[in-house]
Amino acid sequence: MNRSDIFIHLLSKKTWTDYEWEKQTGITRATFGNNRKNSGQSVKAKTLEAMAEVCGYKLNQTNAKDGVNPNDTNASFQLEKNKIEKIKIGLFGFGRIGRNIFRIGHDDPRFEFVAISDLGDVEAMHYLLMRDSIHGVMKSDIRLEGKDLIYNESSTRLLPGAAPGSIPWDAFDVDIVIDSTGVYRKREELQMHIDSGAKRVLVSKPPVNEIDRIVIQGINEDQIKYNDKIISTTSSTTQVLALMMKVLDESFGIKRAMMTTVHAYTSDQPLADAVRSDLRRSRSAVENIIPNETWAPDYVSQLMPKFKNKVSGIAMNVPVANGSCIDLTTEMNRMPSVEEANKSFENASLNELKGLIRFTKDPIVSSDAIGGGETMLFDSKATMVASEKLLKTVAWFDNGWGFANRILELAEAYSKKERI
Repeated sequence: MNRSDIFIHLLSKKTWTDYEWEKQTGITRATFGNNRKNSGQSVKAKTLEAMAEVCGYKLNQTNAKDGVNPNDTNASFQLEKNKIEKIKIGLFGFGRIGRNIFRIGHDDPRFEFVAISDLGDVEAMHYLLMRDSIHGVMKSDIRLEGKDLIYNESSTRLLPGAAPGSIPWDAFDVDIVIDSTGVYRKREELQMHIDSGAKRVLVSKPPVNEIDRIVIQGINEDQIKYNDKIISTTSSTTQVLALMMKVLDESFGIKRAMMTTVHAYTSDQPLADAVRSDLRRSRSAVENIIPNETWAPDYVSQLMPKFKNKVSGIAMNVPVANGSCIDLTTEMNRMPSVEEANKSFENASLNELKGLIRFTKDPIVSSDAIGGGETMLFDSKATMVASEKLLKTVAWFDNGWGFANRILELAEAYSKKERI
């Protein structure tokens, strides 16, 4: 195959945007955009090598021994499938986060979803996977045959599961269980996954008692240990707040902070007024802006003790299905100008926190954050300074997609610990 053939073939392997290709390969999105326009006629061999790697292939030039330059028009190539040890994942809970995790990872050669457990029937699980009201129709061809999802050369068993401990994970040789139910947050509950054969558990909510580790990428992922068995990835809001606090504190020093997360409504809120123990959350999610508590400041303070008793906040659930933001007001040790504050986030997005922070100068709104694989999208146009005393910064986030990416990345990080 020539370079154009290889380019088109590899594009067909991933239903990624140019931004997602950039994140995975390190090749700029502009390069992908230009190559798409001419069907890869001028694509460089370096780009093809990076694309092949993330698709699970090795790129071999078949006429290199003839002295043909890999970027010449007559260069020919073949793709060799890499033999890699996949991470075997069991999904417990197939709501928004669980489905996002599967959508992102099902065609990634690093992962194998061996089983999915949920209370819903298998037809409904397949239907909601394929047709998502936020992210649209799934482009991959995934069939339901009996109790199995069939796709590419893989299959995933769908199982009923009422509670941790109800699924024999050892029968599926599961490496990591991702508990994305949002219900089970106690160590003793999550331990039941381990007792049922899982080697490790990642939970997509903050815990209510002590577990082995709480991890936020960009903050403390370098501290993970092989012996960690029960791990929390906190929440999308907590991850965004932690990164904002890190950048501002390292650049200017934070004295104290107050955050408001303007958050899309969630699946546990009623569409019409209904009896709930939390009276405010008993009101219609689509008719009201609803004040709500948030755990984010508490868990940021736990991971970053210097902020203990220095940060607090509130959530406002609003009538949008996706696309949230954090409005952070801070008192600084050294008050920056708007330009300096923006520059600190731009630098972080290009260096230490690349892939976690995306920086924009565009006049964005909530829907612009949907489908973003990063943890947060920094809104430079919203930055404000009040009387040289207070700094306001705003970051947007898809409250499911970026978070799901971080969970899979953490699963891979722990898998590498297993191999050391």
